[in-house]
Amino acid sequence: MRRLKNAMTVDVEDYYQVSAFESHVEKSQWASMPSRVEANVEKILQLFDDAEVKGTFFTLGCVANSHPSMVRKIVAQGHELASHGWEHIRVTQQDRGAFREDISRTRSLLEDISGTAVLGYRAASYSIGADNLWALDELAEAGYQYSSSIVPIHHDHYGMPDAPRFAFPAAGGRLLEIPISTLSIAGRNFNCGGGGWFRLYPYAFSRWALKRLNTGESQSGIFYFHPWEIDADQPRISGLGLKTRFRHYLNLGRMHSRVKSLLSDFEWDRVDRVFPVNEYGQ
Repeated sequence: MRRLKNAMTVDVEDYYQVSAFESHVEKSQWASMPSRVEANVEKILQLFDDAEVKGTFFTLGCVANSHPSMVRKIVAQGHELASHGWEHIRVTQQDRGAFREDISRTRSLLEDISGTAVLGYRAASYSIGADNLWALDELAEAGYQYSSSIVPIHHDHYGMPDAPRFAFPAAGGRLLEIPISTLSIAGRNFNCGGGGWFRLYPYAFSRWALKRLNTGESQSGIFYFHPWEIDADQPRISGLGLKTRFRHYLNLGRMHSRVKSLLSDFEWDRVDRVFPVNEYGQ
């Protein structure tokens, strides 16, 4: 299982900033919510350090603005810093002008805080798909070299099932799109790249799926999770529907140990070192 390196990624956002809570937590409330992102990122940095793993942290601009020392620590420890947009607004809710301003503003802030170039971007809730592929052109124009914003599955909130399963050139060859890892079973793609799916499936399935990706298809995977997913004690948001509550809080208490096992069972590195992103961009 150590023949190929996979990309380990973290979407840096606080528990109350997820898209599923949009109708329950107004952005005007964010400043008054108890923040837990910095403490959770610290736990992740320790996990990575213990496993001698470097990863990529896709970070919200508003989080970086509030926690600049956290951002500097991520970079100081050898991890890659990338953009997750400013306020976790889905691209499907933005026009081209708003999106262009968002990605430029976030990249500029992250580079100013960290002193490093920001090459990558991940859309909030993987909200780039067949109806807004113009966003990839805007990313290329803004100087990004890669995106990881598409999931080639059917899902009620996101997904582009007809997209390639593996990294492909986009925006006329100016950008590399790196879809979240999936496994094709009986003609249907199943997510094996992290998040709620990783908490839902038994760990044995995730381990088998990534091993099959590496050894059966000779492909590097890309995995993601969020700081709030290792935080079983986070404040509960009231008024959630059954599906939203299930998806957000399922198996939070098991996530830390599962990530620890994953870090041990496979080889990991930063996105910019696992995939040929330097072949793209301006």
